[in-house]
Amino acid sequence: MSSIRIWQMGNAPAMRSVRRALLLLLLVIAIGFPLVFSNPAIITIAVSALLLAVAASGWNIFSGYTGYIALGHAVYYGIGAYVFALVTHSMQTVVGPLAYLIFLLVPVTGLIAAVFAVPFGWIALRTRKHAFVVITIASFFIMQLMAYNLRPITNGTAGLNPPNPVDWGGDFFNIPFYYAALVLLLFALATSWWVRHSKYGLGLLAIRDDEDRALGLGVKTGSAKLVAFVISAFFVGMVGALHAYFNSFVYPSFAFDALFDVLVALICFLGGVGTLSGPVLGAFILVPVQQYITLQFSDPGVYLIIIGVIFLAVMLLLPEGVVPTSRKLWRQWRIRHVKSAPGVDIANPEDQSETVLAETPGGKENGS
Repeated sequence: MSSIRIWQMGNAPAMRSVRRALLLLLLVIAIGFPLVFSNPAIITIAVSALLLAVAASGWNIFSGYTGYIALGHAVYYGIGAYVFALVTHSMQTVVGPLAYLIFLLVPVTGLIAAVFAVPFGWIALRTRKHAFVVITIASFFIMQLMAYNLRPITNGTAGLNPPNPVDWGGDFFNIPFYYAALVLLLFALATSWWVRHSKYGLGLLAIRDDEDRALGLGVKTGSAKLVAFVISAFFVGMVGALHAYFNSFVYPSFAFDALFDVLVALICFLGGVGTLSGPVLGAFILVPVQQYITLQFSDPGVYLIIIGVIFLAVMLLLPEGVVPTSRKLWRQWRIRHVKSAPGVDIANPEDQSETVLAETPGGKENGS
């Protein structure tokens, strides 16, 4: 047994080095992507994927870590979009450095969306399970109706027009938005990683496993859930603001789109709910597929049917998501590999290898 443990511990630093090198390589690829692929259509898809990855990572901080499935985060996407449009509506066009300085308004809109999330979350989180899902959906439709009817503020169906950076030509226009979305994604991933590996995050995971037991063990479940809900709304609100600037228009069906909630949830389920990399992987799988379907089928009804079929297929065929399934296959391969290591009791090698893997740093699930 000791020889297997030594063998595993000796390989753990190498695995960590490989992981860090891989993450650094991915970051370099992400930074250099728009410089290599200069086609505006490809960069547009990349911007959409990054923004949805940010929204999914934010959604995952709440729903993935607490187990509460929220289907109303389009509320905070819409609030972020409308707040940004209202603040910048008087600027029809922007030139020079001002076009870049406007990006500084994005975190402000996220904070305003987070403030709105406090009363919404406080009400919704007084319920659980199906009742919570229904309340989040109801909040979405309430806000959508308000966007249509509060014409003095939202301008109704005519919508609002955020400024257009006229200095940015067609070949360059997408690049500032790409890097802004990349910064948001890195910020969202850093926040998600911190939550996942903090004492606070352990409380959220305890709520996901058994909320009543977590409450009995001293976890302040109410405040923990509300904080996660507000953090989630903060990131989704920033996505709404940046998307509004990117498209230069905001109207009710754009800002409060039920399909947004479906896509964010589908992205997380596809990649792996409750994992760090799952929302990112899911976004970069689903968004190109979504764009391809949109180009192939101009009828929006067909597009919605195909998205629904994909959702059902993921839930039935890949319920744990790509990342957890890949992790499980990797663990099984390691167990088979450990069986062949010297010092394993052949009579019961699997139990020993499982114990060794659980005791070594690389053997535990780390939410990657």
